[in-house]
Amino acid sequence: MKQAVLTILGTAQDAGIPQPNCTCAQCKEALTNPAKRRYAASVAVVIPEEKTWYLIDASLDFKEQFAAVQMQYGLAGVLMDSIFLTHAHIGHYPGLLFLGREAIGAQGVSTYVGPKLKQMLETEAPWRQLVDLGNINVKALQAGKAVQISEDVAIRPVEVPHRNEFSETYGFWIEGRNRKILYIPDIDSWTAWEVNIYDAAKKADVCILDATFHSIAEIENMGRDYREIPHPVMTETMDRLQDLVNETDIYFTHFNHTNPAIDPCHPFTQQVKERGFRIAEEGMQIDL
Repeated sequence: MKQAVLTILGTAQDAGIPQPNCTCAQCKEALTNPAKRRYAASVAVVIPEEKTWYLIDASLDFKEQFAAVQMQYGLAGVLMDSIFLTHAHIGHYPGLLFLGREAIGAQGVSTYVGPKLKQMLETEAPWRQLVDLGNINVKALQAGKAVQISEDVAIRPVEVPHRNEFSETYGFWIEGRNRKILYIPDIDSWTAWEVNIYDAAKKADVCILDATFHSIAEIENMGRDYREIPHPVMTETMDRLQDLVNETDIYFTHFNHTNPAIDPCHPFTQQVKERGFRIAEEGMQIDL
């Protein structure tokens, strides 16, 4: 059996940490201390023995995340076999451009996306140039239908409610021989989803879930309208899933730069851990 591994490449909301044009304490510290920086949310499935890997979301931090996989697993010069995209927000798909003529000049990278995003990539500039030049081979995902990426690993999309200006939004079940991982970095709310998050999490061995904001107050303190940027807050998610922490490993990801959970010394972070939940960190590995 060839062991597959899920590796976490990024854990921040789309704009990363530090966020551009922000002077908050956390962003200022991240500007001068690389250890405090976080890349935009992304994960990869790696099969080291086969020297193959598969990327979920091509973020604005594509270059660094690409290099991290190659260095961590001794894959210098090895391009990913395929890419799966959750949706068309800035932290999740612009990295595709690095596959184009001005950079890698890739050939035929299978890129799995929802039907609406497929149409956009194939018809709108600059994305259609990637298709016209054969840098990417766009393939439509179907919710609930698994894509078998290796003998032992399948990736199965599940549609979730989100601000779908340009595309539908997917989470993914990443199903290995030994573990099933539910990865949902973006969703508007758990109540708007037709699936009960408790039931879904109970079926998973590991969940990696949207933790953009820790509370409604955090959003209000930013001077933003929650209705414009809806996400389930961490306190709600913990209340919903508290009874599962002894049977399912539940990680949080996709942190906004204002979220106190990114500070390991903050009382809220300690509360998260005391309740049995986990903070996703870049470089973490989960065997599949």
